[in-house]
Amino acid sequence: MPGRIRIERHGPRADLVFDHPERRNAVTADMWRALSAAALELEADASVRVVVLRGEGELAFVSGADISQFEAERSGQSAFAYNAENDIAFDALAAIGKPVLASIHGFCIGGGCAIALQADLRYCADDAVFAIPAARLGLGYAAKGLATLERIVGLPQAKELFLTARRFDAQEALALGLVNRVLPKAGLDAFVAEVVGQIADNAPLTLRAAKAAFADAGRPESAREPERVEAAIRACFESDDYAEGVRAFMAKRRPVFQGR
Repeated sequence: MPGRIRIERHGPRADLVFDHPERRNAVTADMWRALSAAALELEADASVRVVVLRGEGELAFVSGADISQFEAERSGQSAFAYNAENDIAFDALAAIGKPVLASIHGFCIGGGCAIALQADLRYCADDAVFAIPAARLGLGYAAKGLATLERIVGLPQAKELFLTARRFDAQEALALGLVNRVLPKAGLDAFVAEVVGQIADNAPLTLRAAKAAFADAGRPESAREPERVEAAIRACFESDDYAEGVRAFMAKRRPVFQGR
């Protein structure tokens, strides 16, 4: 089987699934291209309030890029085209304005780790295994990906993980700040579903504005867009949802937000 990216919709939740279980959900060149399209589709779908990244089955989240394709797809000049597709995919994930969660079972290696780092929240099972083994393959790793890793775990830790290329377990990932929480394997999916429900009940415009502010704060000062962030915040106060939130609070009832 060649592997595929598929979308599963469950009310306000959409799962973006890396479906290549015979290769531990390794991502092929076609899957990188499909990932970009899927991310754009989910961002445009107003009915989706939360996106969950996950692998098919419980053996692996994503075990990395499909190395069996490297000779044909990632060598010589073709490597630059392959890397460009990766960049487009990561940018598309980062551009999703609604909350994105990663639900991590088992292997989260290389490109899988890079994909998980695009999520806002990362939850893993206690059997999760992480690594960034680029140095064992001799490939050039994108500076943007290293910057993302550094921002999340800190410079000394990012250097150590990358330079050694070693594997580390779920508890170390938690200590590094790479994941938000470690769950027993049997309880991960239920916990993620509970968190999704909590997020989906909240005001979509407020969450979008917060994501825009967090993203802007992580950029170099010269690249920041304060006007865009302020416009997103202003839209919250001008929205029907803000009026609904105030009315619901005063009436001591649960608000029903429409995202407008």
